[in-house]
Amino acid sequence: MTTSATRMEAACSLLAESKRRYLLYLLAEDGEENIEDLITQITAWEHELPVDAIEKEARQRVYVTLVHNHLPRLADYDIVEYDLRSGDIVLAEGFEDIKPLLKQFKQTEDVPEIRKRPVL
Repeated sequence: MTTSATRMEAACSLLAESKRRYLLYLLAEDGEENIEDLITQITAWEHELPVDAIEKEARQRVYVTLVHNHLPRLADYDIVEYDLRSGDIVLAEGFEDIKPLLKQFKQTEDVPEIRKRPVL
């Protein structure tokens, strides 16, 4: 029982941060994305702005937090794999473990566009 509780706590902790959820929603559609495309959409959702209205500084802040915090954390739990040289990010085997919980989170997101995206 301790192992299940620990896994559940880890999953909830990972999904508690909006940038990680947004990243996973986008990756779930194709299984892979380029970091530049992810940064643009995540920044737009966070600032509730159209993609073409995103400022360079806002994109840079999202890039830094993804590279130094969110991607390493998700990789530690085998949810994503990434290569910063190429900018490629792909879903890993561990994604299937949190996918059901991510589906539930998606239905409660404040950003209507996220709730309307295809089912995971």
